[in-house]
Amino acid sequence: MAKRKVKQVRFKKSCIFCKKNLEIDYKNVELLSRYLSSKGKIVSRRFSGNCAKHQRKIAREIKRARFLSLLPYLRR
Repeated sequence: MAKRKVKQVRFKKSCIFCKKNLEIDYKNVELLSRYLSSKGKIVSRRFSGNCAKHQRKIAREIKRARFLSLLPYLRR
C-alpha cells in the first residue's frame, strides 16, 4: 500500500511589534532576551514570527546590548 502524505496546516504568526506598536530598544533586556535561543543565538524570523523590518531592528538592538554587556554573547 502506498503511504498517504499528511498535510500540516501552519498558521502564520503575526508580528507583535506591528500589532501593539512597541518600540525596540537595546535597554529593554527582558524583551530582547525572548529572541535569543538557549545557546544565546538570535532566533530566526521563522520561529519568532516577526516581520522583516522588526527582525532587523531586533538583531541590531541585540548586538548593541551585547556590545554594552547587557546581554551575553554565549550561554552555557
